[in-house]
Amino acid sequence: MAQARTAGTAAGPAGHGSAGKGFRSARLGWPELHRIPHPPRRVPVLGDVLGASVRSPVQDSMRVGRQLGPVFRRKAFNKEIVFVWGADLAAELADESRFAKHVGLGVANLRPLAGDGLFTAYNHEPNWQLAHDILAPGFSRAAMEGYHPLMLDVARQLTAFWDERSHAGEAVDVPGDMTKLTLETIARTGFGHDFGSFERSRPHPFVTAMVGALSYAQRRNTAPPLLGPLMQRGAAKRDKADRAYLDSTVDQVVEARRGSDGTGARGDLLDRMLETAHPDTGERLSPRNIRRQVVTFLVAGHETTSGALSFALHYLSRNPAVLRRAQAEVEQVWGGTEEPAYEQVARLRYVRRVLDESLRLWPTAPAFSREALRATTLGGLHPMHKGAWALVLIMLLHRDPAAWGEDAETFDPDRFEPKAVRARPPHVFKPFGTGARACIGRQFALHEATLVLGLLLRRYDFRADPDYRLEVSERLTLMPRGLRLHLTRRTHSPQARTPAAARG
Repeated sequence: MAQARTAGTAAGPAGHGSAGKGFRSARLGWPELHRIPHPPRRVPVLGDVLGASVRSPVQDSMRVGRQLGPVFRRKAFNKEIVFVWGADLAAELADESRFAKHVGLGVANLRPLAGDGLFTAYNHEPNWQLAHDILAPGFSRAAMEGYHPLMLDVARQLTAFWDERSHAGEAVDVPGDMTKLTLETIARTGFGHDFGSFERSRPHPFVTAMVGALSYAQRRNTAPPLLGPLMQRGAAKRDKADRAYLDSTVDQVVEARRGSDGTGARGDLLDRMLETAHPDTGERLSPRNIRRQVVTFLVAGHETTSGALSFALHYLSRNPAVLRRAQAEVEQVWGGTEEPAYEQVARLRYVRRVLDESLRLWPTAPAFSREALRATTLGGLHPMHKGAWALVLIMLLHRDPAAWGEDAETFDPDRFEPKAVRARPPHVFKPFGTGARACIGRQFALHEATLVLGLLLRRYDFRADPDYRLEVSERLTLMPRGLRLHLTRRTHSPQARTPAAARG
């Protein structure tokens, strides 16, 4: 934790420079920008708009990156961005002595909602380090063991819901149901709140507002600088209403805990925010920052995990040999136990590889930005001023043949066997970001996802629609669009023989 504090403080000057001036175009930070290729047919004023996709900018940048190489640039109107995906260059950008997190364009667009929350804070803002130090114990092993029974409770709700759909011969809406699962999990474990997602025929209004806020932030990335506000006036009004609903929901959750006179204390993340002072300084989080942190955890804590589970289920349904091997591991490791204990989840090593490989191909947070702490040169060729930044395109980094081989587009969980992992260069697998500002809830997300996937593998066989072709929707995070699976209960599964396991 001391290392994190040092890195966070060192990032201050560069973070402050970019924070105070809004978007910083590449031409201001890269003095030899002409060395970096850009798409052909650049149009004056408009930039690289010909053939560009507004609806899927990340996947569009993948297409461009494959054509232009491991470092390239794109421009839309007055906004020019340098993209990096080569393994060697990404490793340089991961060096905490030279680079720090940059709050990039899409993330900055979320600041009206999340402010200086852990994900959206600028490096110089003191509440980031304060919140990190206060909340980090909430992700310790002891805390995780305490969350495990609540995760199982929510998983029971999912399986009961899916049993009904399976019995009726209906396909399940994988992204929609994974969103219900992960929202309930973070809400109950972190904040003692039940959204009742599985009792609703439609998504909870919190999810609708969240998707609206994320989608609006994504659209703002590509809006024309002058026409954008006029073209999106209606969208801006809806975004304001979405943010107001998210804030009011969080305020209700916080006030319910405050009004419990201590009887509602649970030792969870919300208790830490309300009751815990910094161990060294005695500082506490302000009410405003608590709201921002709760919003951050509710949104980021379920949106990315639901995508990871959805992509994993897609690949399992399309790879029967992988599915059978994963099911066999669950049966071997968990045996006849009705529900796994906390320590049994980490023993599902092949199931974890399935998750890692799904996150390799489709990291649900598909990019992160890094800025120079001082003047430096990237790759020995591209000078950068202090504060200059680049966007690391994780989806192409995870597909770089130099790190992953010529079959990098192929789904293969054995890439994450220990021997294979040791043979790869460092810093080539970054689904949770990098450095001091990497995802604080990584272990929480991985435990939840491995547990849920193990339970589903033991209970069901999955059958995909043969006509389905993977399409990925973008709302800052990634999610498979329209993924539905048919389920068959596995009659030889221990859970199938135990009616109590289906009760929620």
